[in-house]
Amino acid sequence: MMNFVVKTLANAGALLVAIWLVGNITLTGDDTGHKALTLILVALVFGVVNWLVKPLVKLLSLPLLVLTLGLFTLVVNALMLLLTSWISGRLDLDFHVEGFWAAFLGGLIISIVSWALNMVLPDND
Repeated sequence: MMNFVVKTLANAGALLVAIWLVGNITLTGDDTGHKALTLILVALVFGVVNWLVKPLVKLLSLPLLVLTLGLFTLVVNALMLLLTSWISGRLDLDFHVEGFWAAFLGGLIISIVSWALNMVLPDND
C-alpha cells in the first residue's frame, strides 16, 4: 500500500512539473486545496492509464519500438498523457492537455521527473 502511495505522489509531482513547464498543460481550480486534490486525482487516473492501457499500446506498437530503437516510447507517453486528459475531462477534473506537442513535451518531462523521484523515494511495500 505504501508503494502505491509513493508512486501516486511521484506521478503527482511529475505532473506538477509538467504543468509548470509546459504552457499548454493546464490545471485550473478555485483555490490551492482544490488544485491539490485535482492533481492527486489526475495522478491516479494517469497511473491507471499507464497500468492498463500502456502495456497494450506498447505491445501493438512493438515493430515501431524496435524500428526506432525505443524512441517511439516518447510518442506512446504523449498518447497516454492525452488519454489522461480526455478521461480527466470526462470525470470533470480541471486538467487539460492541448495538442500533441504539449503532450509530447509533457510526457518527456513526466518520464524524467518520475524516474528521478522514484530513484529518491522509498520503494518498499
